Amino acid sequence: MSVAVAWTADRVCEGAFAPAPPPRLLDRVRAAMRARHYSVRTEKAYVHWIRRYILFHGKRHPETLGAAEIESFLSALAVQGKVAASTQNQALAALLFLYREVLRMELPWIDGIVRAKSPGRLPTVLSRDEVALVLGQMSGVPLVMATLLYGAGLRLLECARLRVKDVDFARRQIVVRSGKGNRDRVAPLPLSVVPALRAQLESVGRQHAADLAAGAGWVELPFALTRKLPNAGRELAWQWVFPASRQYVERDTRQRRRHHLHETVLQRAVRAAAIAARLPKRVTCHTFRHSFATHLLEDGYDIRTVQELLGHKDVSTTMIYTHVLNLGPAGVRSPADALGGFGGVQRPVAPAWPPRGLGGERQQVGSVIERRSVSDNPGRAFRRPWEKC
Repeated sequence: MSVAVAWTADRVCEGAFAPAPPPRLLDRVRAAMRARHYSVRTEKAYVHWIRRYILFHGKRHPETLGAAEIESFLSALAVQGKVAASTQNQALAALLFLYREVLRMELPWIDGIVRAKSPGRLPTVLSRDEVALVLGQMSGVPLVMATLLYGAGLRLLECARLRVKDVDFARRQIVVRSGKGNRDRVAPLPLSVVPALRAQLESVGRQHAADLAAGAGWVELPFALTRKLPNAGRELAWQWVFPASRQYVERDTRQRRRHHLHETVLQRAVRAAAIAARLPKRVTCHTFRHSFATHLLEDGYDIRTVQELLGHKDVSTTMIYTHVLNLGPAGVRSPADALGGFGGVQRPVAPAWPPRGLGGERQQVGSVIERRSVSDNPGRAFRRPWEKC
């Protein structure tokens, strides 16, 4: 064997037993979040803030940074970036996760960092007529989805991620899987949307049959169901209720899948409908959920029932809709309402000064006839300047 061949063989053996390079910091962050079953959106948000934090300090490693660097970063977000308090707290939560769960640094200054105080905001609520105006400007699949947002109180992604098996026409309910906080709940199915929803599911069935005939028809499954149920990804029960119009090829399995309809499709449709309806309010997809809760409370439903339907962990979150209804601490009657209506109140005319008729004669003040005398008011037994003469 020649020297060149021997040298090549030695290099191959060295490469085979060489230790793998350590994972990058952001890859460690992703692995730690996936091990704790964080949502995909939370993972993207935390990675975004950690990257911005590193770039803000000149690409220095976070292990060399401390409380002063974190506070300067958060201050720059508030002063220069003018971000909201909730955004600032999200950035702080990402940095705390980095130091505690990834770098394993138990530093006493972490607990001393002050969190921004989020002010309470009242939600935008549409009246029933305004909801009808917005829905009247929509059609097709966006109309069905918007009706579910209002009629079932769904969040935007909860509606977009509905699967065929989650719609129960017999029980008139919708099962929301892995909602906010990874919690499941049951939402009411509006009877008015049942015919359109049945037609939508029939369309999904025809589309899925055509995809199967073309060698596609796969769909993404949650968690490890791909290994447990290898063929479930091609079953109709697991297909999206609102699928996308185009397919994509999954990188690892090379399966031709169909994603659910992107949320921006519905967001743009709702905005266009609100503009066409000429509503003087900022209407978003979440506005329908606020209106759902408010109208249920107006109809007399118990707040605990509304809390369960919305999937709130704490009833204090649902209590915000009592302020919209004027049923909470702000539920007082204005004293101006006791006057009988704006513009139609008979206002008394102020008496001329000095008043006439202090000797006991009759005096007319506005529309009221009074009799006044000095003896009727002993507290005013003093002489005017013109009476001293």
